[in-house]
Amino acid sequence: MLRNDTFLRAARGEPVPYTPVWYMRQAGRSDPEYRAIKEKYSLLEINQNSELAAYVTRLPVEKLGVDAAILYSDIMNPLAGLGVKFDIQKGVGPVVHHPIRSEADVLALSTFDLEPLASVLKTIALLKQSLTVPLIGFAGAPFTLASYLIEGGPSRTYRHTKQFMLRHPKSWNLLMERLSDMAARYLRAQIEAGASAVQLFDSWVGQLSPVDFRHYVLPYVERIFVALKDLSAVKIYFPGVASGELLPELKTLPVEVIGVDWRVPLDRARFRTDNKFVLQGNFDPLWLEAPRSAREAYARSILEEGLKGKGHIFNLGHGVYPEADIASLRALTEYVQTTSRALRAT
Repeated sequence: MLRNDTFLRAARGEPVPYTPVWYMRQAGRSDPEYRAIKEKYSLLEINQNSELAAYVTRLPVEKLGVDAAILYSDIMNPLAGLGVKFDIQKGVGPVVHHPIRSEADVLALSTFDLEPLASVLKTIALLKQSLTVPLIGFAGAPFTLASYLIEGGPSRTYRHTKQFMLRHPKSWNLLMERLSDMAARYLRAQIEAGASAVQLFDSWVGQLSPVDFRHYVLPYVERIFVALKDLSAVKIYFPGVASGELLPELKTLPVEVIGVDWRVPLDRARFRTDNKFVLQGNFDPLWLEAPRSAREAYARSILEEGLKGKGHIFNLGHGVYPEADIASLRALTEYVQTTSRALRAT
């Protein structure tokens, strides 16, 4: 039963008593209990076990006291519904067995089927019954998923992706259509299963110039959110790291919240988006290793800046690193909630 809706109210720009906080990748790597689970099960095995995935999703709510839960899953999961074979390799990340390099490869993708994702939707249904805070579902954005499909895995230069985009625009558009329609269906299914909000992760789109983003990617991001406009769930777009120059391009997106990485101050992000959105972010995750006094001073500066805009949700500018100390995360959560309450009362 939902008892704490502070995150949802803040996301809609409504008055809240304090700044809500959650962390990307809060369910996982920094938690010793989670690491013990990972010694027995792979990420994909956990995802296929709805009870276990729900348990892992709940862990940070109980241990960190955050104001929202984010589904324990992976952005690669829906690609199984297109017939894509992939692994998540330790120390590497997603590895696609047969990378896409031609129009024939795009045409060979299966018609999207939600059936391989039944366990994910069951996990959401279980969480809806047990969580006291909102659940955030998510999907990978078309460019980021396309980069894995074309590169075959993580990349530093995204050379093959950009070559495909520039040399084969017809095939690129076809691939982006397939991926955006897949993401829209997957996010809709998550909302219908019980997610109160959804976030579209575009982890690597900061590799593009604003011109290339506007021409080759933005129409497909818009396509996803337009397809969800009839649903009341909160919509969040996170354009990943190094994406500050892309922020002015996002003004037309039909979303409530834009995620910001730590490289862009909130006041600049607010200016670049004409204060149209609630902003989410943007604590540098490596600052979790700073002395507590410095860490709290940094967090306070973000909270103070967040009060000046349409709304603010405290988060990291990227995911929690595996080396993060769970006690530091808990202390940061308490500091954000307590300090923001005091700031809002003055």
